Amino acid sequence: MAQVSSGIYLLAIFCCIIFGKGASEYGVKAPGVTGRGHVIIGGMFPIHRGVEKNDSSFEPRSHTCFGLSIRAVALLLAMINAIDVLNESPLLMDLNITLGYRMQDSCSDVSTGLRATADFLEQAKCGTEHASSTCDQPVVAILGSAFSEMSIVVARQLAIDMIPQISYSSTAVILSDKRRFPSFLRTVPNDEYQTAAMAKLIKLHGWNWVGMVISDGDYGRSALEHFAAQAAENGICLAFKSIIPHTATGEMLRTAVRQTVQTIFQHPKAQVIVSFTKSFHMKDVYEEMRNETLRKGRSIESMRRVWFASDSWSTSADMQDDQILKDVGHVVGFNFKTGNLSSFNKYLDRLEATGYNDTWNNTFLEELFTLKNNSDFSNVASEVVKVIKQSINPATILSVELAVAAAAQAIATLCRSRDCTTPGKLQPWEVLEALRLNEFDSQGKRHVFDNQGDINQGYDVAIWKSRNGNIDVHDIVAEYNPQTNSFTPTKSNITDSFQDIKHIISKCSNSCMPGEFKKTSEGQHTCCYDCMNCTENYYSNDTDMDQCLSCDKNAEWSSQGSSICLPKTSLFFKWQDPLAIALLVFSALGILLVLMVSALFIHQRHTPVVRAAGGPLSQVILYSLVVSFISAVLFVGQPDSLQCRARQILFGISFTVCVSCILVKSLKILLAFQLNIDMQGALRKVYQSYLIVVACVAVQVVICICWLVLKSPYKHVILQPKSMLENCDEGSNLAFGVMLGYIALLAFVCFVCAFVGRKLPQRYNDAKFITFSMLLYIISWVIFVPIYITTTGEYLPAVEMVVILISNYGIIGCHFLPKCYIILFRKAQNTSSAFREKLYQYNVKCTDSFSVSGSSVSEKQHSCQQSVRHSPSSSPEKDYVKPEVEKYYSNRDSFKISYRDNHKLIDRFGFHRRSISF
Repeated sequence: MAQVSSGIYLLAIFCCIIFGKGASEYGVKAPGVTGRGHVIIGGMFPIHRGVEKNDSSFEPRSHTCFGLSIRAVALLLAMINAIDVLNESPLLMDLNITLGYRMQDSCSDVSTGLRATADFLEQAKCGTEHASSTCDQPVVAILGSAFSEMSIVVARQLAIDMIPQISYSSTAVILSDKRRFPSFLRTVPNDEYQTAAMAKLIKLHGWNWVGMVISDGDYGRSALEHFAAQAAENGICLAFKSIIPHTATGEMLRTAVRQTVQTIFQHPKAQVIVSFTKSFHMKDVYEEMRNETLRKGRSIESMRRVWFASDSWSTSADMQDDQILKDVGHVVGFNFKTGNLSSFNKYLDRLEATGYNDTWNNTFLEELFTLKNNSDFSNVASEVVKVIKQSINPATILSVELAVAAAAQAIATLCRSRDCTTPGKLQPWEVLEALRLNEFDSQGKRHVFDNQGDINQGYDVAIWKSRNGNIDVHDIVAEYNPQTNSFTPTKSNITDSFQDIKHIISKCSNSCMPGEFKKTSEGQHTCCYDCMNCTENYYSNDTDMDQCLSCDKNAEWSSQGSSICLPKTSLFFKWQDPLAIALLVFSALGILLVLMVSALFIHQRHTPVVRAAGGPLSQVILYSLVVSFISAVLFVGQPDSLQCRARQILFGISFTVCVSCILVKSLKILLAFQLNIDMQGALRKVYQSYLIVVACVAVQVVICICWLVLKSPYKHVILQPKSMLENCDEGSNLAFGVMLGYIALLAFVCFVCAFVGRKLPQRYNDAKFITFSMLLYIISWVIFVPIYITTTGEYLPAVEMVVILISNYGIIGCHFLPKCYIILFRKAQNTSSAFREKLYQYNVKCTDSFSVSGSSVSEKQHSCQQSVRHSPSSSPEKDYVKPEVEKYYSNRDSFKISYRDNHKLIDRFGFHRRSISF
């Protein structure tokens, strides 16, 4: 039986001439090719491209087929070879069974295909009680058909008896619905994956304006539906969709093709076109595009496009014309995965060697040999094999072999437990069950039908090339994996694989650049838009963005039409600012000057000048000024909440200490020289210098604590269009004002007291300096308040810093520098005798002024005598005036005061035991 099958597979010519004319009479549909075996597998192939129909006849009849498809003949031969190989394999030989075949021509016509299906159904009943008299071996599975339109019709018929149908190239998505097509299987993926792959690749190239051409029918319309959905998900718009009638012929077909070409030329921006059509339809479209281009006097370049070819024509021999490729532009073909064709090529080689021998049962191959023989070839067999090899689609050949392998292994699985040599022992529905549940092997790989009845191996993506005057459609540049929806380049990266087409633009509108966004008018495609600049504080950092992104307004900004957000500039009183550097230098010099004065005063602490300056209190004033200078430094730099609190509190308390000490000095001067003698006794009892300082400072401490607890200063950021102003918010302006107002109140009291005693002896009296320093402080802070309220910006802290430095330097310059000058450069004046001499001169001046002015003797006398009695000395024991001064006073008529009387006054007020120092 193996030798018989081998002869059958070679299929030469000259037998059954009648069958070469097409179909037999209606109702007597004879098979085109048969091969005997224990189990029969049917095959349906579109051996011819159409049928000749007489529209004027109402009589039901079969029609003559025309247009032999060499590619379909190749598929038929591939099925025969696959069965031959399996019959000689251990899989079937161990079971002592063989496979036969019964093949029909659908002629690419639904009615003819249904007649072929009826023949398969009749044969499937062989071996049963419903068998006809013409029965042969039963058909348990059918391979086919090629086109989805045919497979859908056939599958509905076969589903009645659950006869398994395995298609090798029907890809319509609807066939995966097992509720409607329960017995349909296929060895290729459905078009949902192919359209997804196309949409993915189009998006990778940045195209979003594409056209689509389809052949009418379930295949084309299903592809259109799913591609439109996939395109929408990837931001791709369909510029147009053109449908070529599937059954149109003659003038109707030419009209449809002409309308398709007109539509293509009316959308010049759609440089990418997806095509799910028959190969002969695409050839007609290309020819019409060329003719239209020449008629309009356009250049050939104007007709070139990027064509995405579906599996139905991506490897078609009809398109392999070099001149066509130059005209049409670029073709990106999608096809099923390929395999090893060595077995089929060996079969064709044997066919070429055998020639006309053993061809009695293959009418289709006979017809092909007849055509080539009429062309007067010297070696017809060689020419036939050459044409077949040129027409091979390796992917579809693999699909046919997979289908045969699946059926064979399902049959072998069932026949291991039963006798399959007897007709009727193996039912088609059992084969269907085995197909759905079991894995099978082909070319060393394991395969299984998924829940939808499909085998999905992915796709090969090929770029058509022109080599040696011919089109090479096998230049595979990438593989598509449906599970991951990704491409794997076969040569280099995915972009380089499409080097020739990556610069092509297919968009309705030009790309919006970074800094712009797409604005779509109402009623337009989303891919047709105007490019608008992003507004301020918005940006777009990619092309064709649907909307601009918002900058972080707290830290970023952007101008109109920006592609990035710029960080906002932080504005604060920076360390490197020239004004800040100058003020810091003054602060540092102030601290250094204070420390030098402190050291000098400590060294000269027993001298009259230091004692007159306040003694220990002068050190308190000096170190409070150090803290005040330090607080001024805190006004520079990027602020934080702790710094905001510290700088105001440090200044407020430190300067309060300073002014409190000055207030004590002012009160001493007033108490020593200006107060009524009767009041001195009472005031002397309550006058405690350190307690006064502590009390004054305590009030300020309470104010600051309340400020910190209730609403303390904190860092505040003021957002500006291009910057962030970082400053300190005082928290409570009322508390800030109370703190400054309290210092101003103490300063005012000092000013009043000092102003009253401004004419007293200079060696004993700092009243003039206190008056000037307090006046300077009050004026500077009075000026500060309106400036501080009205000023904004990074230099606001500098305003307060300047006022603090003025206040500090005012106290240093008025209180300490004159004394330092005496200590360093007028040492003769820094003695007790010099102080008494100055007191003497002051008293003489008082006496003379009394005589001239005629003032009240008792009042002037009282004042001047106090000056004498309370003159400071180096020790309590010498708390009396010089004999010269006593003599001077005893000789004046206005003052008859003896030394004894003066001594009694000193004893009365107790000042002879206490030297008043300032």
